[in-house]
Amino acid sequence: MKKVKFIYNPNSGDKSIINKLDLIISIYQKNKFTLELYRLDKNSCIDDAIYNIDKNYHHILVSGGDGTIDILLNSMKKNNKDIPVGILPFGTANDFAKALNLSQDINEAIENIIKSTPKKIDIGKINEKYFINVASAGMFTDVSQKINSEFKNYMGKVSYYITGIEQALNLKKYNIKVTSDEMVYEGDMYLMLIFNGKTAGNINLAYKALLDDGYLDVIIFKAMPIPKSIPILIKVLKSEHLENLDENDILYFRTKKLTVDCKEDLISDIDGEKGPDFPLNIRCIEGGMKILGVL
Repeated sequence: MKKVKFIYNPNSGDKSIINKLDLIISIYQKNKFTLELYRLDKNSCIDDAIYNIDKNYHHILVSGGDGTIDILLNSMKKNNKDIPVGILPFGTANDFAKALNLSQDINEAIENIIKSTPKKIDIGKINEKYFINVASAGMFTDVSQKINSEFKNYMGKVSYYITGIEQALNLKKYNIKVTSDEMVYEGDMYLMLIFNGKTAGNINLAYKALLDDGYLDVIIFKAMPIPKSIPILIKVLKSEHLENLDENDILYFRTKKLTVDCKEDLISDIDGEKGPDFPLNIRCIEGGMKILGVL
């Protein structure tokens, strides 16, 4: 029988994955796969989950949100493990799974994983770390870092909204310098997002992005008076902010690589986890990950 490593985070999202373990095992057994389970928690290292993966394993199955997938990706790159990955999106934030249009029905998701062929998709690299969905800096981007993990697991998406509202009441601008072949910008901004995926916090911000084009999509929301920001916020919620752009308000460009520097006390974020310190060297790794279940 073909072997599959199943890595799951029991504390992701609403913790419903715990009640579905037997179903997952039964579906794989029915399809002649042997499932080898590894449970993630705060005391475990994901390197221990993948150290023994070799040519006898068909793929890795991972259950969790963007943060769990991000940790897995970085471990695979560090340990030179090039194997297809199937995703069961059971986290609080599943932006990457949404960008791939993965099914959230567990039966359908597993059937798609088992029946599909691997699809190569792009990933991002920021200094020495990799990301799957978005790297960011500025307002709202460290929301996940500021939320107590138990509160996040208990309150789910509501916890993000509560912390985000707190930040919105205290607007702060940052001076940054961005350099790429396509764009040079030095000035004040509220928020900068470098997308490999499309959404952040379930908001469709980079709706023009593709995951297999070899490019990252960069969006910079410049600092502006609050009254001017309200119409832009409405456009964001309607996914219309990248149409008829006014470069005095928003910068949008696609690039293979860029550098970002900031001399202020600004924290970067990678898929909901703390990112590297500035300056940041960011690039797209074309076809850097093989995903199953993408139809």
